[in-house]
Amino acid sequence: MAEAARRAAAPEGGAGAAALRGRNRRAEAAAGRAAAAAARAVLDSSAGASAEPLYGIGQMCALYGISARTIRFYEDKGLLQPRRVNGTRVYTQRDRVRLGLILRAKSIGSTLAEIKQYLDLYGAHGEGRARQLQFTLERTGAAIAELEKKRAHIDATLAELRLINAAVRDQLAARDK
Repeated sequence: MAEAARRAAAPEGGAGAAALRGRNRRAEAAAGRAAAAAARAVLDSSAGASAEPLYGIGQMCALYGISARTIRFYEDKGLLQPRRVNGTRVYTQRDRVRLGLILRAKSIGSTLAEIKQYLDLYGAHGEGRARQLQFTLERTGAAIAELEKKRAHIDATLAELRLINAAVRDQLAARDK
């Protein structure tokens, strides 16, 4: 609100408006640096303490070889809920493990909905671990059955293609004689 009042009072193209915009940019940059420094201080203080380690988004990206955009996407989908320190994301060991599970589940073909269901089963303190294991057993059993069916289809297709290939080779060899 104060920004709008300052803009209204300052002439649009004058030197005063340019100076005001410059001051505003410097103030915003200083506030951003202060927030980042506060987050770094929290991260640094946790590194030496016996408390749970904390990670920044850059560290999480480096750990798993993914982009910050990917992590933010998983946050938007409700799969990760990092703490915020002055607006900066701070990840706990639990977030780190959850991200590893998310990436592993994605690599074996799980949907985001299935991953969310799996993660939600765990609960706040691990009380749903047995349900989580049962879910995993059912999901992996179904995936194994589906892949075995696909393998059988692939094997049948390969056998048929080999027969066709051999027949065509024989026909070409007979023409060459």
